[in-house]
Amino acid sequence: MLKPKVFVAMSGGVDSSVAAALLKKSGKYDIVGVFCRGWQPEGMVCGWKEERRDALRAAAEIGVPFLTFNFSKEYEKKVVEYMKHEYAAGRTPNPDVMCNKYIKFGLFLEKALEMGADMIATGHYVKISNLKSLPADATHQALQAGQISKIKLSQAKDKNKDQSYFLWTLTQEQLKHCLFPIGNYTKPEVRQMARNFGLRVAEKKDSQGLCFVGDINFASFLKKLLPKKEGEIRTAGGKVIGRHDGAHFYTIGQRHGFSIPGGPHYIVAKDIKKNILFVSDKPGEGEFYQKEAEIEDANWISGNPPFGGKIYQARIRHRQPLQNCRITNGAGFKSFKVAFNKPQRAVTSGQSLVLYRGPAFAKASAGKEMLGGGIIK
Repeated sequence: MLKPKVFVAMSGGVDSSVAAALLKKSGKYDIVGVFCRGWQPEGMVCGWKEERRDALRAAAEIGVPFLTFNFSKEYEKKVVEYMKHEYAAGRTPNPDVMCNKYIKFGLFLEKALEMGADMIATGHYVKISNLKSLPADATHQALQAGQISKIKLSQAKDKNKDQSYFLWTLTQEQLKHCLFPIGNYTKPEVRQMARNFGLRVAEKKDSQGLCFVGDINFASFLKKLLPKKEGEIRTAGGKVIGRHDGAHFYTIGQRHGFSIPGGPHYIVAKDIKKNILFVSDKPGEGEFYQKEAEIEDANWISGNPPFGGKIYQARIRHRQPLQNCRITNGAGFKSFKVAFNKPQRAVTSGQSLVLYRGPAFAKASAGKEMLGGGIIK
């Protein structure tokens, strides 16, 4: 009997390398390592060649064939242009969410299936299971046998590295072709496994850069996308206290990078049309905080929105502690509103709000189910 063929997205880092090694070690799959080349900003150093070299070397150490897919044009069109449009409109997008949606679980999955793969795997810290919390392998088998109808995503074992926040756009059709081999391990455990497998990337530092682009100076990168446009910095009362290079370069809650007398100031509002930034030197004041958020472009992992009125949990940025909230208007398929139990700092237009089943549905020690999310209006 032929083993299921799995294309593993290998970025050259320790997480995806261990994901491939674990699947190979299991003996259950026919593994192919794939490096996906992203976009290189013009005039900026981007280390994709070094990352590909590390991925190729890891594939050789594991003993699996290796391919390279070039998604540079598609990345520029789907992710970079989206970022450019959102920043120009005064919003703060999350490029990693869009990279996952359009590239990793879009184009990469599509191309893998076209080339004969049954599934793909990545090095994301997230767990996949059905509602009875079966292991990922058993879940896919049960789904194929018609024993279950839905797959769910939940937080990884390592809550500090959990990446479920970036995966709210995934669908059931995509998930039935996905494996996340390291979701049940902590980062230290993954590094130790890399050492045990003899992988030279075992001590390689984590990438902090853009998805599929790498470690670049984001401020410099953004200034290559959008023009400089000098404008005023004002207090909430309207007093002009400084100048900036363009309101679209800044996000709500950000500590400014320019000089203003009187200590640190934080951005509390933007007027994109007039190109004005409003700042405060008292980040604890009410102008920073909101108790409600309106969400658009929603996606629900199960395919159906959750019930309104119940207590759920949400986060509005990666690694933020989960916040209790309620859906106030009954969730729709594409939009919903939430009210937080406590006012939230810097609820930023363009960022993602991701919803989880709250304490009434999951033990505090368990990986909570990620229900879906959307873009903050």
